[in-house]
Amino acid sequence: PRALLQWNVGSYKDVSHESLSLFRLLEPQIEILVLGTGDRVERLPPAMLKQMRDCGIAVEVQDTPNACATFNFLTSEKRMVAAGLIPP
Repeated sequence: PRALLQWNVGSYKDVSHESLSLFRLLEPQIEILVLGTGDRVERLPPAMLKQMRDCGIAVEVQDTPNACATFNFLTSEKRMVAAGLIPP
């Protein structure tokens, strides 16, 4: 089902194992997390991305405007997707 949750992250520096745990708890389980990191694409630690992959969730990191477009596209394809968006 569609839901809107507040994600207490102000910048890409606030993204952590703990903040990503919100997406691992969603039911039904998502298959893709589209992460918008603001004005530009920012790198996340590989261990953090691996942890999500190990839980069966692919992470796509993009700047926020492109992340919104990707989320909308994947939603239109009826994919199990969530977006974590940090304002530009």
